[in-house]
Amino acid sequence: MSNHIALDVMGGDDAPEAIVRGALSACSALGHQRIAPERLLLIGDEERIHALLAEHGGNPGFEIEHAPEVIGMGESPAQALRAKPNASIMRCVGAVKSGRAGGLVSMGNTGACVGAATLGLGTLAGVRRPGIAVTLELTGHPLTLLDMGANIAPKPDHLVQYAAMASIYMRDCLGVAEPRIGLLNVGEEEGKGTQVLKDAYPLLKAGDFRFVGNVEGSDLFSGACDVVVTDGFTGNVVLKLLENFAGFMLGLMMKQLEANQAMEWGSDALSTIRRSIDYSTYGGALLLGVNGIVVIGHGRSDEAAVANAVALSCRAIDAHVNRHIEQGLVPNS
Repeated sequence: MSNHIALDVMGGDDAPEAIVRGALSACSALGHQRIAPERLLLIGDEERIHALLAEHGGNPGFEIEHAPEVIGMGESPAQALRAKPNASIMRCVGAVKSGRAGGLVSMGNTGACVGAATLGLGTLAGVRRPGIAVTLELTGHPLTLLDMGANIAPKPDHLVQYAAMASIYMRDCLGVAEPRIGLLNVGEEEGKGTQVLKDAYPLLKAGDFRFVGNVEGSDLFSGACDVVVTDGFTGNVVLKLLENFAGFMLGLMMKQLEANQAMEWGSDALSTIRRSIDYSTYGGALLLGVNGIVVIGHGRSDEAAVANAVALSCRAIDAHVNRHIEQGLVPNS
């Protein structure tokens, strides 16, 4: 597998500027990622990419590929993928499929990215449905939630595969030796929840990973597990609720600090809290199960988030995460 990363320069609210700055930051000798610039393939409007690089001191060694089309953040993924075969995300998928890159990073339209990657790359051997894995740090330790929206109506065996894939990802990329797996449910007792959850429980219990049973929403903040497995519908609701409620509460706290003239010390404390619920700290979300490393960033990603996403994709490639997933799923295939 190639160790190169195809970067969708045109995807995201602040593209292409934030994406190019993020690529430069990821490869800076002064940063903590220090990715070799030769590993990056920048795909997008070639003229704009060259102009932005010139503004920031020149091209440090990136390969550049022109893509004449862009899929906007508000476009219908299915329609856009059919209408824009030369969009930057499609060219990124093409680079991975052809072997020119081992992975891709995009801060663009999530649905388009998932669709393009799933259809264009296919799934790993033994994988039935890919899932979006988001990592947060709610309790001072990484917590990975899967699935966050790729599969809204999974079957029980899909949830078992999510547990296996997330466990391997946390071990290989985040250094958690024996991740604890929890099944998101409405109660801790076996036999709770929908029929899918009831059927998944014994399969998870028999899986080749450390299953700790059902967990409730409150357990996301208790450190009860390292991986939370759920369906894409629930997972997406949970993720958006966490992001937006945290922002809402932080806004209230800021107003209170201003009213009490305590902003000098309060701003630093609130910045730390904000980072704990921002998955861009880990670089974005991995689309686990597709035949290539795919990192999906938030549309509002800034330079730092892009750099982290590039670093995450490099770690996943260098750790051979996909090969280990295939090996780990053999018993469940």
